Amino acid sequence: MSNLVIIFLSIGLFFNFAGCLGLIRFPDIYNRLQASTKCVTLGTIFILLAVVIHFGWNSISLKAILCVVFILLTSPTAAHAIARGSHRAGFPLWEGSIMDRYREDQEGETESAN
Repeated sequence: MSNLVIIFLSIGLFFNFAGCLGLIRFPDIYNRLQASTKCVTLGTIFILLAVVIHFGWNSISLKAILCVVFILLTSPTAAHAIARGSHRAGFPLWEGSIMDRYREDQEGETESAN
């Protein structure tokens, strides 16, 4: 195994571990969602890139690259949908949260409708 593969795997495992740790340690659904989306997405992409480097250019690498593209397209979209749905369902923000952009957007929509 090449050094580059080991480096990419290590980076990927670190980000996946950090994302899992964020799921446990962060106080509310919105912070946990941020940790899982950003860290686990980046970690999974690094692991898939290590697969591409390790196996060279073949059908396995093509599938890994397709998975990278799929993850890049779906992960942020899913996180946004979950956060917006949670906010609309009334899940409270952590008391230490500084701002609520969804509420500001809703207030702006209400004012412009009048």
